[in-house]
Amino acid sequence: MQSQHSSPAGGAFLRSRAGIALIAFLAIATFYLVTEHTAHFFGGLPFALLLLCPLLHLFMHGGHGGQDDQREPGDHSQHQAQRSEGDQQ
Repeated sequence: MQSQHSSPAGGAFLRSRAGIALIAFLAIATFYLVTEHTAHFFGGLPFALLLLCPLLHLFMHGGHGGQDDQREPGDHSQHQAQRSEGDQQ
């Protein structure tokens, strides 16, 4: 019979003594890297933002139209209905 509270294999390592030591070591190393290299980090930040622009362009556009992509190419009824509602106000 299988236990209902089974955890994935990766979760068991993080709860072991070696996993806790690894997490502590990574936390200390991250602290020292951040405190000692803050000037380097902020100096390179504008370049990192420029490097992110192509990634944002590739992954954030997602169709160029949102919900309007579901309409038929010649179907302008929704657009005309919105235009007529705007004229009445």
